[in-house]
Amino acid sequence: MPIEPVILFFILGLLAGLVRSDLKIPGVLYESLSIFLLLAIGLKGGVELSRYALTDLLGQALIVVLVATLIPLAAFPILHRFGRLARADAASIAAHYGSVSVVTFAVAASFLARLGEPAEGYLVVFLVLLEFPALLIGVILARRTTGATRWGALLHEVLSGKSIVLLVGGLLIGWVAGGEGIKPLDKLFFDLFKGMLAFFLLEMGLVAASRLADLRRSGPFLLAFATVMPPCAGLLGIVTANELGLSVGGAVLLATLYASASYIAAPAAMRIAVPEANPALSIGAALGITFPFNLLVGIPLYHWLAVKLQGVA
Repeated sequence: MPIEPVILFFILGLLAGLVRSDLKIPGVLYESLSIFLLLAIGLKGGVELSRYALTDLLGQALIVVLVATLIPLAAFPILHRFGRLARADAASIAAHYGSVSVVTFAVAASFLARLGEPAEGYLVVFLVLLEFPALLIGVILARRTTGATRWGALLHEVLSGKSIVLLVGGLLIGWVAGGEGIKPLDKLFFDLFKGMLAFFLLEMGLVAASRLADLRRSGPFLLAFATVMPPCAGLLGIVTANELGLSVGGAVLLATLYASASYIAAPAAMRIAVPEANPALSIGAALGITFPFNLLVGIPLYHWLAVKLQGVA
């Protein structure tokens, strides 16, 4: 199977970072690209959501969120007991892995589109819902034997953060406008999506290369965790999708959500709630190892597993 073209841009950025090239993406362009991608994903999900009755999705959403809470709850004891990480660090990393990566989701959607594999568009609703629960669990695990948490500041940080505001805002706009109403914006938000994603992944490659040093200092255990955890969580997503009756494409997207690790919302929330945790460990693992693993190996693996488990030829 040929590699997804946008992933080649990530590899280019990764290699440029490893050889210490002077290649840089201007900060203002990076911000603009992230705003565009978040809005585009939200809009597309909102248009798809407009084709369903919200009550039909309520049960699925509840199951998806409840199953997802198993990920940080399983990750914490592995990191704390077997990895011998401090409680704060283990809880912070568990929260990152229980939360989701919007960009990994976008790459998976692009991968499916290239294969001509349809998927339920309302999966973006699950993307929005899965941002918060793991962060809450991570804070509870970190604070179980320590002082109080500034819950108001944490809630504000998560709910008013750029990713949630743009995803929810785009979702509502797409839902209200519907397929016909959004057509004038098709060429901007949908036709240009892959090109903008390619630029964003180029920057992500550069950033990922800069985080590898943090992981080398943290030892082989965290490196192994950041590689093994995604397929385990992805398999959980595929099994859950099959139980919910989702298509192969839907199973791949849910597996990708469960297997991804947040490196945008989670670091910001953990900085407020668990300031004693070392951000180099969580961001290094999520962005330096898990993100490239999912792009290069994980997403094709989840597709293969989904096809096999659903018995599709």
